[in-house]
Amino acid sequence: MSSQPLLHVENLSREFDVSKPWLNRVIERLPEQHLRAVDNVSFDIPRGETFALVGESGSGKSTIAKLVVDLIRPTRGRILFDGKNLPETRGREFITLRRRVQMIFQDPFASLNPRWRVGDIISEPIYAFDLTSQLKTSVTRRVEELLETVGLAGRDRHKFPHEFSGGQRQRIAIARALSAMPDFLVCDEPTSALDVSVQAQILNLMRDLQEELGLTYLFISHDMSVVRHMADRIGVLYLGALVENAPAQELFRNPSHPYTRMLLDAIPDHEMTGRKRKPVKGEIPNPIDPPSGCTFHPRCEYANDRCKAEVPHLIATASDHYASCFAVEEGRLPKAEAIA
Repeated sequence: MSSQPLLHVENLSREFDVSKPWLNRVIERLPEQHLRAVDNVSFDIPRGETFALVGESGSGKSTIAKLVVDLIRPTRGRILFDGKNLPETRGREFITLRRRVQMIFQDPFASLNPRWRVGDIISEPIYAFDLTSQLKTSVTRRVEELLETVGLAGRDRHKFPHEFSGGQRQRIAIARALSAMPDFLVCDEPTSALDVSVQAQILNLMRDLQEELGLTYLFISHDMSVVRHMADRIGVLYLGALVENAPAQELFRNPSHPYTRMLLDAIPDHEMTGRKRKPVKGEIPNPIDPPSGCTFHPRCEYANDRCKAEVPHLIATASDHYASCFAVEEGRLPKAEAIA
């Protein structure tokens, strides 16, 4: 197996022009406005592993997902899949790389065409990527196999999406992604629109598929308790920037950044250990006009004048554990309470 990571993201940034129309700006004498949704983010995902991105709404998670699958292009930075830059590839090479990178969207009620039967939805990638010659069976039988793989019946290929529950629709979306024979799946909050009992079924299905097919995941969520059981490594995003990056168990055992600690403190104590639950304080700032220095300082009880003036960068806090915080760098944080 190659030591090269399957996905390498380097200094990734994405800005959006959110200015008013030109004439309005001239009349009202307003400047252009730019929103930096992703700010200089870097990470690697080894083959067969799951890297999770977590953070509140508005932190840039879904933008990174769209950048990775080439739905939008980065303003700066590079995204290398298996050593190749997807936006720079052409012809058959682009089609092959694009086939190997698939996405499971957040809302199973919006991501499936309501006018198509399930069989047509799942078979579309097979025809789009010209995979019929690689199948050992007919396309119809392959669709039935995929439906059975995700826990549905082969005869369900005749039905329409509205005939299924939310969890079943997400299973169909997973089957559609698998029909392209991918190596890498971007999972953009795949269970957030589902009931809690159904969430567990989908997460267990995804873990089983990863083990069986050797898949690599970029898993995006706002729920720390979910990524704890899915991820090998976790990156914590705040206002578009990566503020902590560590192995999953290490992050829960020894969280470094105050924002990570705040997210972990809000997790309900299902194990009844007696750990006190603390509500999340404050709200994420306006990304069009972010705070100076460390963007988390208005919500941080450990912030000082340096935090308000200088921008921190990721530093190693332990072996293979990185955080972007002056309080961590200067040793001003008390020891965190581990999550059992």
